[in-house]
Amino acid sequence: MKKYDIFLFDADNTLFDYDIAEANALKIMFDYCGFDYDESIRTIYREINTAEWRKFEKGEISKEDLQTSRFTRLFDNIGVWYDPKDFNDKYLYELGKGAFLIDGAYEICEYIASRGKKIYIVTNGILATQTSRIKHSLIKDYISDFFVSEFVGFQKPHIAYFEYIFAQIPQVGKDKILIIGDSLSADIAGGINAGIDSCWLNEHDNENHTDIVPTYEINKLNELRKFI
Repeated sequence: MKKYDIFLFDADNTLFDYDIAEANALKIMFDYCGFDYDESIRTIYREINTAEWRKFEKGEISKEDLQTSRFTRLFDNIGVWYDPKDFNDKYLYELGKGAFLIDGAYEICEYIASRGKKIYIVTNGILATQTSRIKHSLIKDYISDFFVSEFVGFQKPHIAYFEYIFAQIPQVGKDKILIIGDSLSADIAGGINAGIDSCWLNEHDNENHTDIVPTYEINKLNELRKFI
């Protein structure tokens, strides 16, 4: 089994449980605005948010537009109104408190670090939110650095995003780098574009209906031990 020295982890739903953080932040904000809230609201929001992030990954909209358009569309859909920019700003603040880890995240990070390997977080998320979550997380001491697309100037899967990262971790061959993530279109496609091996974290055993083929596929993070 091939071994790696550098592990590039996506953040949301790869190390951090974004679903829990998102649900908490949405409920807090709907309570703040005096709107009724139930799980159906989150379902609608997730569909809209996913669609807007895909547009961002393709370079069709800016991250600033994404942050307001997702809530404009949500409010139109459910028939309420609140200033989408103000809602987004407060929502991101609450989301930044949500440093919940997915099962096995702490253990695998501890194990990788104990073997003298390096961990970096690579994310398309919002800079302030991701910075807050990482710094408040239980795994912060195991993270060598993190790269947020908003700061880098390019997003996954763009090759320029990865070229920036490679410039920050010189003297490491690409054959020693593995990217791990739950998104085929961002993480795995990004790894392919950058010429590094990729590992798709497919927790729910979903079928891959794309032409994006990861080097490896796992269902749980502890399966990464074989690459360390």
